[in-house]
Amino acid sequence: MTGQCLCGQVSWSTGDEPISVHHCHCRICRRWSGGAFATLAWFKIGAVRWTGALPKIYRSSPIAQRSHCETCRSPIHLTYNDSDEIAMAAGTIDHPEALRPTHHYGIESRLAWADIALGLPGQSTREQW
Repeated sequence: MTGQCLCGQVSWSTGDEPISVHHCHCRICRRWSGGAFATLAWFKIGAVRWTGALPKIYRSSPIAQRSHCETCRSPIHLTYNDSDEIAMAAGTIDHPEALRPTHHYGIESRLAWADIALGLPGQSTREQW
């Protein structure tokens, strides 16, 4: 699996399948992604290899940091403190049709008109913003 930002400056690859894929509706992911929700594919941090420029890291909350391309500002990834997993923004993935989301996260902030995959289970966010 490979991915890159809009301008191609930041790119990544992995030989692993995602551990998990979900739609996140939390307010922080909405603002970070610029959309009604963010779809995230989770991998072990060590399984993701960077090529080109590294993404710019931003401390987005007391428990997480997110990144973006410093040139085009595309969202790239999310990591939680003390976690060995990294969530890649599905919009960066070269062939996102291969992803199969299994659940929703941050359902307390889900927009009523964001009616994607209504049959999937949901979970509330660990932190409130």
